[in-house]
Amino acid sequence: MAETETPTQNTERSSGLISMGLLDHLEELRKCVVRSMYSVIVGFGVSYYWHNEIFAWIQKPIVDALKQNDMSTQLVYTNPIDPFNMYLKISLVTGIFLASPYILYQVWSFIAPGLYKHERRYVAPFMISTVGLFCAGGLFAYEMVYPAALNFLVEYSRQFTPMITINEYIGLFMTIVLGLGVVFEMPILIFFLALFGVISPGWMWKNMRYAILIIFVIAGAMAPTPDVLSMCAFAAPMIVLYVISIGVAYVVHPAQRKQRAQNAE
Repeated sequence: MAETETPTQNTERSSGLISMGLLDHLEELRKCVVRSMYSVIVGFGVSYYWHNEIFAWIQKPIVDALKQNDMSTQLVYTNPIDPFNMYLKISLVTGIFLASPYILYQVWSFIAPGLYKHERRYVAPFMISTVGLFCAGGLFAYEMVYPAALNFLVEYSRQFTPMITINEYIGLFMTIVLGLGVVFEMPILIFFLALFGVISPGWMWKNMRYAILIIFVIAGAMAPTPDVLSMCAFAAPMIVLYVISIGVAYVVHPAQRKQRAQNAE
């Protein structure tokens, strides 16, 4: 259901847009992208300075799993340039994360002219929630899901001698930890879809059974082990986030915002 705007609201929403033509919008987008790239470069430089400490933190789960099974904890590489490339990769990813608050601010500043004046107060909750949810997802994976999966895999194959390369390990780490971090951003995605009336809480509730099916398919694809427990460990927080997202959609959906505005009059 689309929100019916009053002339005053129309003026308020468009005041930041009328004076800007297409070229102006593209120029503003270019500036936002350039500023974001500069922030990533700075974040990359800071991260590369601490790359040894970052890698030590990343490899801790596999080191602990190998120690528990009395195996060598030394990771290997097959190409002389692999360690250098690996350090560049983790520095870039960490740099993007460090720069993410500023990048999110640039995203918000670009879309803010298309919002109502009172909707622009969402900038602080948006940035805090986005970074906070990503950190929560990554921490959940790093502290619970990833160590459990590694312990299972290493113990299951303990009759063999592992030869784990740094590239393979970093790839698995980013798939699990960063993957769950992105998954935890579901309420933010729902926030924007509901804010602009693309989806409604009623539609989400009505299609929950299909959403749960899709969630388990995604969880099965992301889980590092084929067992049901690993899949459920990924699916459970995603289902909880989906339910929370229904509440978020109810709060910000145009129909509900219109109703609250009428009740306030």
